[in-house]
Amino acid sequence: MHIEPGVVDGAKMALAYGTAAAGAGYTLKLAADDLKAHNVASLAVRTVLATVGTFVFFEVLPHFAVGVSEVHFILGTTLFLLLGPAAAAMGLVFGLLMQGAFFAPSDMPMFFVNMTTLLFPLFAVHALAKRIVPQATAYVDLDYAQVLKMSAVYQGGVVAWVAFWAIYGQGFGVENVQSVLTFGAAYMLVILLEPIADLAVLAGAKGLRGLTEKGVFTHRLHNAA
Repeated sequence: MHIEPGVVDGAKMALAYGTAAAGAGYTLKLAADDLKAHNVASLAVRTVLATVGTFVFFEVLPHFAVGVSEVHFILGTTLFLLLGPAAAAMGLVFGLLMQGAFFAPSDMPMFFVNMTTLLFPLFAVHALAKRIVPQATAYVDLDYAQVLKMSAVYQGGVVAWVAFWAIYGQGFGVENVQSVLTFGAAYMLVILLEPIADLAVLAGAKGLRGLTEKGVFTHRLHNAA
């Protein structure tokens, strides 16, 4: 989902700075909410885990260039379910920053564009979870349909933001639109695979309840809201 340097540039980058700032502000709000149920040490541990996970998604898992961007197996819903929205959001940002700073410095001019692309779909998943997951249901008890909806919202959101940035930066030229469509079609593979990965992770987490009390996972993973 990396937007390549030059796709958005010049004065158009002002929008990226604004959306990234809004994303950072909402992330701080999520962190404040998180601290009502967890302590600072728990949030810090989960953020580190989310950062490492994001880095693995970018650099270790298979990724390939398709159309206007790259397809990565960014398991944003997995991070959300295991670690909570605040830790997931901060981990996505820090992981993206670490990957760009140390392994792909050419991506850094697009950091705020890519940050927006990662964060806003996560915020949408957070809003969706409030609607479709009953308060009496722990995340480890989610069914396939619920997880699929969350995954589709996250991955679909990533595709939508990539398409937006590409068209915002380069217009509706035939070649650009074809590249966007090719990228979106390739990302359908991630939408199909992520719910399976999520359910497998949640099944494995059922026996790790003690780690919730220790702050390694979000409280909601094993408990009702």
